[in-house]
Amino acid sequence: MNPEMVVRLAKEAIEVTLYLALPIMGVGLIVGFLISLFQAVTQMHEITLTFVPKIVAVLVSLLFLAPWMLQKLTFFTERLLLQLPGFVR
Repeated sequence: MNPEMVVRLAKEAIEVTLYLALPIMGVGLIVGFLISLFQAVTQMHEITLTFVPKIVAVLVSLLFLAPWMLQKLTFFTERLLLQLPGFVR
């Protein structure tokens, strides 16, 4: 296994990680923005108002996106395992 293969493998792993995490982080960002906008308009600054809706939104989005995320992760793992004999040489 040469250094170019290691760098390529690390790059692909980071890309898959970001590709899977981006929708969840996007949902958290959008919900957080809407909550902070609501707090700025109403001048209501309750600490639980910031965390609970974000946690619920992230969990709901995880429920809906879990099959897609599992499919992408399985594809990456299968490809990695198929390339494994080439790494040994």
